[in-house]
Amino acid sequence: MSDAFTVLWTHDVCRALRKAGRVGERPSVAFSGVHSSLPAWSGAQAGDEVYALHVNRREVFVVSRMRVIDRERRGCCGTAPATWEDPAYPGHDDWSMLGAEGCGADAVHVNATPIRFDTPISGDLLARLTWRNRRGQTRQLKYVVDGRLENSVSLQGFYRLTPESAAELAAVTADAVSSR
Repeated sequence: MSDAFTVLWTHDVCRALRKAGRVGERPSVAFSGVHSSLPAWSGAQAGDEVYALHVNRREVFVVSRMRVIDRERRGCCGTAPATWEDPAYPGHDDWSMLGAEGCGADAVHVNATPIRFDTPISGDLLARLTWRNRRGQTRQLKYVVDGRLENSVSLQGFYRLTPESAAELAAVTADAVSSR
């Protein structure tokens, strides 16, 4: 059975996506890291879904839903760097803003929905979203007040959703795709 996760894309990442003209395009890769500069996608396996979230003016948006294909370095990644000055993933330069230059970055190949910044998570759903750890303990978002997220600290990282919350986020993204 596949799992679903969330990852928070920062203002810097989303600004870079907009500036590079990536809105409406489907990312082919994201990046996992071993340092706090990048979220570690260590729990994700092929077939898992990852919801990239963005917070803007206390509202949470689903930017893209990504299905993990693999976590291997392939030919599309380009030549591995020979020195620290060489780009880590020259074959994925179009998506480097997703973390290619992060400390210990590893490519995660994905099949994704197009990048968009107009798919909000309703306040009701935001208050219900639930994550679980490997031991089965669950938690919800902190700092949700009147359906708005006052502080994004509890979204920062890479977290596994409960099956129920994963289904609700899948419905949000399906509704957004069908309304286009």
